[in-house]
Amino acid sequence: MRDDALPPDPFAGDPNDPVWALDAADADTPEPVSAQERDELLADLRDLAVYQALLEQRSVRGVVVDCAECQEPHYHDWALLRASLEQLLADGRMRPHEPAFDPNPAAYVSWEYCRGYTDGITATARQTAKSS
Repeated sequence: MRDDALPPDPFAGDPNDPVWALDAADADTPEPVSAQERDELLADLRDLAVYQALLEQRSVRGVVVDCAECQEPHYHDWALLRASLEQLLADGRMRPHEPAFDPNPAAYVSWEYCRGYTDGITATARQTAKSS
């Protein structure tokens, strides 16, 4: 479509053009993650895959995180949490996302619970291997 076929921009030349707010948001580009942060995110993604493999079969839908900003729990399904971590790895920030709709709190566990559960499974497997 040719530019002259479009209607004129009602904000052309206006210093208060609302589009400037959009440009300012783009200028707020985050710094790329450091090498240490990258390593930590990759470790978190590996851990997440293990947690999901062990806990999803026990009807755990994902991880609950207590938000320091709003003082509310945030429920993240496995796929959403993985996508958020991958986005943080790629873009240096996580974009806002829709919260879980009417989550069942009993179907979500904390990251610490996941770690403890995995440690327990690993210790039990080692003990069983030694006994055999």
